[in-house]
Amino acid sequence: MAASADTYARPAFDRTLLLVVPAAVFMLLLFVYPFLYGLQLSFRPKEGGLLWNYIHFFTTDNLWPTIGITLKLALPATLINVGLALPIAYKMRVKTRYQRVVTTLLVVPITLGTVLIAEGMLLYFGPKGWLSHFLQLIHLYDGPIRLTHNYWGVLISLVISGFPFAFLLILSYITGIDPVLARAAATLGAGPGAQFRHIYLPLLAPGLAMCFCLAFVQAFSVFPSAVLLGAPAGPTRVISIAAYEAAFEQYDYSLASAIAMVMGFVQLVIVAAVLGMRRVFYRGPVSGGKG
Repeated sequence: MAASADTYARPAFDRTLLLVVPAAVFMLLLFVYPFLYGLQLSFRPKEGGLLWNYIHFFTTDNLWPTIGITLKLALPATLINVGLALPIAYKMRVKTRYQRVVTTLLVVPITLGTVLIAEGMLLYFGPKGWLSHFLQLIHLYDGPIRLTHNYWGVLISLVISGFPFAFLLILSYITGIDPVLARAAATLGAGPGAQFRHIYLPLLAPGLAMCFCLAFVQAFSVFPSAVLLGAPAGPTRVISIAAYEAAFEQYDYSLASAIAMVMGFVQLVIVAAVLGMRRVFYRGPVSGGKG
């Protein structure tokens, strides 16, 4: 019997090994190696000592402020996306015949891409767009309204492109919560607000934190929107533009790698802070799935 059990166990083990090894190699080639290569390249500046690139970044007036500019765009965009997606996903947790249609309409911006969103915003939200003409026609605003080539244009673009991503993530989490829990609370006198605060929100806390982290990382790496809809030499000079200029205008790949490392470190700090806040917000069982 033992030999027979080994015979049945080996094929399953071999299949697992065949899946794990390629996945590990893929991770090494696609993520770990580029990170290690960029890290060591950042310590090989064209001139100066080992830390010259980092010293240069934090002592140059048009480089270190890009961290704050990027955070001013990424954090509000992430909060807006998660804040809008949560109530809509909560309302759509119950299946209806219109749910699939509404979900499809809400995630359409994912299929458009950043460039098409920028072109549409330039056409409709620009100084000569239909929104500006409409507001002037009803005498609500005098002169052309400017929602492009500034901070607001980039922020609106990040909300349009990032909302579907946050919405789908939160919807997947909230539909995985067993509705029996809410019905049991209702039998004890809990209203819709109490059900959300005491059942759905605690169980959603890990998912909301993960959604916030992923949406923030996506927004923090903004580049096309900042160039097409912002003012890349002024209020929307984000850190990715600084890295691009160092690499492809100054041809200083070592400095560009150092800027990318700083960019990754800032993202890591924010993600670690959000995950730490999640533990403070709720401690307890997080399993409330169906089945």
